[in-house]
Parts: sequence; structure tokens; C-alpha cells
Amino acid sequence: MMDVKAQSRSARIERQTLETQVRVHIALDGRGEARILTGIGFFDHMLELFARHGLFDLEVECRGDLQVDDHHSIEDVGIALGQAFAQALGEKKGIARYGEATVPMDEALCRAVVDLSGRAYFVYNLPTRRQKIGNFSVEMAEHFWRSFAHEARCNLHIDLLRGRNTHHVLEACFKAVARALRRAVELDPRVPGVPSTKGVL
Repeated sequence: MMDVKAQSRSARIERQTLETQVRVHIALDGRGEARILTGIGFFDHMLELFARHGLFDLEVECRGDLQVDDHHSIEDVGIALGQAFAQALGEKKGIARYGEATVPMDEALCRAVVDLSGRAYFVYNLPTRRQKIGNFSVEMAEHFWRSFAHEARCNLHIDLLRGRNTHHVLEACFKAVARALRRAVELDPRVPGVPSTKGVL
């Protein structure tokens, strides 16, 4: 594991089942450094992009039953990452709360909008043409983000505005979500407490 600089907003999650062993460490106020080892090449690449564009320092290690398929590994990483994200946010005092990003990748254009509301909701409109990229099942991208949103307790909308190449579409997606979350977790000195009239998120 790489030496991640201690941050005030950071968390470590370990999840072990009969199907996977997952370890995740995230620091929200990082520099975009990543060390990703899941055994799924394209997924590793997407998580590295997520860290870089979110400026999150991120470690992910997953040993899963890839002899079956990639489902359990991707799902459990999504669960653990969402839990770590929620834990790192803490009470959410002073955060921007909302974030939006629209990211191009060649012909693809993807928009992500997030509300760190404490209530999980997920909308995914990302039609794709291919079923597999390497040993990554394309349908698992939706499942990954659904698992993340549920565990992070956020409202996450992901929409493809245009695009044909599946690699480009998913790359734009991961970058857009990362940049939307980066904006949502930013601290605003003008916000004295939790950014909600309810007083809690």
C-alpha cells in the first residue's frame, strides 16, 4: 500500500465476504494520487481517473472471485468506496454540498450532478454499444455507481449527452462524477455549519 499523507477528511474501510476481500482508503483533500489493484484492468483505469480528477488520494485493493466474473468485485468496491466517502465527509459542516460537471472525451459528452444530501437516489442514463471492455462488464458501471450512491447516501444523476465509443463514454462518466464530487466536498468559509435548513445532512 502506498504511503498516503494523513488528512483530516479521510477514511479506511475493509470489507470481507466469501466472494471478495476489499480495502479502500480515501482522503478527500488530496492531490489525486492513486494505487488501484482489483484485477480488472479497465476498472483500475477508471478508478485512477476518478482519483485524479476528484483530487482524492485513493487506495483500492480487491481480491475477488474473478474466476466467476467481475460482478462481486466491482459491486463490493462500489460499496466500500461509498462507505469510505461518507465516513470521510463526517458531519459535512461547511461543504458546498452540490456539484456538477460536464466532461467531454472525444465524441462523448457526459454530465454528472450530485447532492450530498444524506438521502440516496440514483439516476443513470448512459446507453452503451459494447458489452465488455477487456475483462470489465460494461453493465457493471451502472451497478458500481448505484452501490456507491447508496452507501455514500447521495443523490447522483449521470447522463450521456452524446457519444458512440463505449470506452470514451465510460471515461467521460468517471471523470464527470469525480469532478462533480470534488466540487460538492469543497469547503466554503461562508458556510458556518451544515448547508441545509434542516440543520443536518
